[in-house]
Amino acid sequence: MTLPKKSKIFNTKDLIAYFLVAGTGAVVQLVCSSLIQDWFNITFQQSIWPSYLLSFIVGFTLTKLFAFDARKTNQTRREMVKFLMVALFSGFVTDIFTRLAYYFSNNYLETFNYIIPGSSKAINVNEMGCYIIGMGFSFVSNYILHKTFTFKSTGFYDRLKVLIR
Repeated sequence: MTLPKKSKIFNTKDLIAYFLVAGTGAVVQLVCSSLIQDWFNITFQQSIWPSYLLSFIVGFTLTKLFAFDARKTNQTRREMVKFLMVALFSGFVTDIFTRLAYYFSNNYLETFNYIIPGSSKAINVNEMGCYIIGMGFSFVSNYILHKTFTFKSTGFYDRLKVLIR
């Protein structure tokens, strides 16, 4: 009898580490989104990309250092290019699924606002829930692509450099 083969992509250690790192990035993204909406008087949908781009910096640093044990690879530039490509794709995933959830929420659910105790800041729970749904789909695509592409030597970066020259 043979033992079932362990998945190289979905191993528990990497998944937990990435979840903690991505969770930190998600908190940064949610806080940035709220601040951007307040400071620049823009809508929830308009704040998705600026907050995603701000959390990108935190995400790369934490992912490289903690999630995939890639802190000593000496390939930071290569990983940054690949990370940017994955992040752009995942940014669209976040945007599309957030907007789809927001459409559903606006058309079929009642809006629920929550006032933070001790402040006058109102949080639209529907928008936050939609954002979390979008980030959840992005989490899955990010994890798989970073694990199999960004922090793995695939030869892609070398081919890209040759093309650019």
